[in-house]
Amino acid sequence: MASGNHIENPFEYFIEKLTWGVSDVGRRLIPNPARHAGQAVPQVRKVTAADLWDALRQGAADLGALRDDILFIGIIYPVAGLLMARLAFSYDLLPMLFPLASGFAILGPVAAVGLYEMSRRRELGEHVTWLDAFGVLASPALGSILGMGAILLALFGLWLGTAYEINLLTLGAAPPPTLLAFSHNVFWTHSGATLIAAGVGAGFLFAVVAFAIGVVTVPLLLDRDVELWIAIRTSLRVVAANPGTMMLWGLIVAGSLVLGSIPALVGLIFVVPVLGHASWHLYRKAVA
Repeated sequence: MASGNHIENPFEYFIEKLTWGVSDVGRRLIPNPARHAGQAVPQVRKVTAADLWDALRQGAADLGALRDDILFIGIIYPVAGLLMARLAFSYDLLPMLFPLASGFAILGPVAAVGLYEMSRRRELGEHVTWLDAFGVLASPALGSILGMGAILLALFGLWLGTAYEINLLTLGAAPPPTLLAFSHNVFWTHSGATLIAAGVGAGFLFAVVAFAIGVVTVPLLLDRDVELWIAIRTSLRVVAANPGTMMLWGLIVAGSLVLGSIPALVGLIFVVPVLGHASWHLYRKAVA
């Protein structure tokens, strides 16, 4: 029978503190639905190809004004890519190298959140340094941003699983003995052609979903304290209202990432910051 002077054992003490900790984290990270009650749904605008080029010019201007700070952050992206490549070579996961590299773009909308924050502050006329990229940690929408990150991470995992199954069905489970043998199997065999066609087709579908739900979602969450699902719906509405322009923007992003990846991913140091800042300015043009 419990008593008022009951002394907790270590297990009870741990559970109690863990419960308190989860409660504290939940209050900090999980959005409060009451906070968003009755809020207006953001209105979307029509954007044109000229708006895309203007957004890219503004993104390049942000890079020029904050080049030392932004390039410091930009180094993170090629380093992460090289680490993934090293992991693939080390654990006989060579067939997963391309899915890892291409699928990493799925996480781009959240990975660039620090760049959005820097553009937002510069737009307000503030003095900006790379430390301001961490200002997102103080955003009231942090929980929603983390929620969006979880959605994109799940999508990334599904893409990797799909790519792995495609590889098993086409090239088999045996790891390639050498890079040369793997290249031959991919580019000079019927199974390799099937792998490329199926992989590119599946990757395109995953990329379209990630792009549609994320093109303006994270900038919108940073700019206004809106519910995550409202932000995602707004992103879908932007794409639906501007299908041709958004398709062109997707091609620009994909093409820029490919070009930036060719010289051992070094080009991403410049490409990712420009695209990140340009995405902020495109959000400004697309959402009233």
